[in-house]
Formats: sequence, C-alpha cells, structure tokens
Amino acid sequence: MSKEKFGRAVAAGELERIATRFKMLGEPTRLRILQAVCKEPRTVSDIVSAAGSTQANVSKHLALLAASGILTRARDGQCVYYGIKDQLAVKLCELVRAQVAGQ
Repeated sequence: MSKEKFGRAVAAGELERIATRFKMLGEPTRLRILQAVCKEPRTVSDIVSAAGSTQANVSKHLALLAASGILTRARDGQCVYYGIKDQLAVKLCELVRAQVAGQ
C-alpha cells in the first residue's frame, strides 16, 4: 500500500479488515503452514509434519486461514488439500522476510 493510498482517510471497517489480515499472518504456526503450502496444495497430514505441531492445532489454524480467504480447501476422497488462495499474503511475507534479513 503506497503512502499516498494509505494516507487518505480509511473507513473503520476497512481498517478492521486490514488488521484482521495482519493478525492472520502474525502467528508463527500460520506462517509455517503458509510456507508448507506456498508451492503446491498439500494434505493436512503433510502440513502437520511441516508445521511441527499437533493435528488439532494445525486444523484450527487451517480453518482460520481458509475462512479469512488466504487458503483454499478441497476434498479428494478422505483427503483434504489446502493451498494458497491469496498470493498477496505470500508476497507480503516475502517482503517482510527480505526486510528483516537486511537488518
């Protein structure tokens, strides 16, 4: 978001949606989940292994990420696959990572 665009008055509802998006990306387990699915959709069990957490915890975070529009969810038989829906979320993480790495 450019300074010019963000410098204008932003409606309270829009600020809430922006804050919610940052909250979704502000939790390390969720970031590990995004990293796990950023190249291709993966099953819940694959994501659990990659995230290094319990299935219950990962499932809770997957539900939040999917409900917020960051992840997609698709069932194939008994398997559920999650993938990236919002590429901007991945790009934002990459930008922040580059900034942090350069400090």
